[in-house]
Amino acid sequence: MPSSYNLQPMKNLISLFHDVSLQKLNTFGIAAQATHFLPVVELAQLTAIRNDLSLTKLPRLILGGGSNLVLSDQIDALVLQMCLQGKKMLSEDTEFYYVQAAAGENWHDFVMWTLHQGWSGLENLSLIPGTIGAAPVQNIGAYGVEIQDVFHQLEAFDFETGEVVVMDKAACSFAYRDSVFKQHLRDRMVILNVTFALPKLWQAKLAYADVAKWLEQAKILQPDAKDVSDAIIAIRQAKLPDPRVIGNVGSFFKNPVVSALQRYSLLERYPGLVSYLQTDGKFKLAAGWLIEQAGWKGRNLGAAGVYEKQALVLVNRGNATGAEVRALAQQIRADVLSKFGVELDIEPNFF
Repeated sequence: MPSSYNLQPMKNLISLFHDVSLQKLNTFGIAAQATHFLPVVELAQLTAIRNDLSLTKLPRLILGGGSNLVLSDQIDALVLQMCLQGKKMLSEDTEFYYVQAAAGENWHDFVMWTLHQGWSGLENLSLIPGTIGAAPVQNIGAYGVEIQDVFHQLEAFDFETGEVVVMDKAACSFAYRDSVFKQHLRDRMVILNVTFALPKLWQAKLAYADVAKWLEQAKILQPDAKDVSDAIIAIRQAKLPDPRVIGNVGSFFKNPVVSALQRYSLLERYPGLVSYLQTDGKFKLAAGWLIEQAGWKGRNLGAAGVYEKQALVLVNRGNATGAEVRALAQQIRADVLSKFGVELDIEPNFF
């Protein structure tokens, strides 16, 4: 257990707010109300909650930036908004800089800070919304890089034991847009901080054609990490809606992975199928292409809709409810399954 944390119970740490609007705290902009709400600014608050029997009986929702979450209208739970702040370089060796950030830090701001310090490795993950604490939960990824590629360890509070535990990459069980925190530790652990291993021997990851094309058009022949970040920011801004303008949670569906045989069968019927070979011989299909071919790009169902520039993104057309978003997602999944025989998995969590 890290000695820097004082886990002794303290008084007057739990000043709950009641009937709190979460509309501005979720990027889809759903007008949800939280029965109980608490901003968490220090670890001792979590210890105090665990020691309060009346609170341990309540369902818990851990809230970061609200960018991977679809809420129902009424949240009958204890909503804990992780507001822990701080970032620093812990140490370095011959291969890596080990850089730590607290759970409440804004993800994109942290990426920009590391680049400003001269530490490369996170540039492909620029402009992803959300917070540091939420990043490992989803194993966020973009343009050929995932959290697991740059992850060293994290510290988390265990509501079952009341201790702070250190978890390495193996303990987190990272997978495609998945981790142990979305599985059996979902209601048990709260991430406090994350430490990243940023390589001293850096190589640009330019496997995605859009990135290489942007750099080529900008006449950048030997890009540094800041150049790659600039390219990805520009590409994301061109393709994805700003949640401050149009409510959304970014990519709503995972890109499905199918066997080589199923991909070949689909190619015979749909020559334009977009797919990417994986290291295990399987193929990842572009979910946005499947959704567009199923006729959903730009369409609405109630106040929820599919973004006209990128079919992978569902948007709030104005006062959409969680039920409307769920209904739209289910209809899209049904239509894609009917047309292609492929099941789409949803990325964000419903609560």
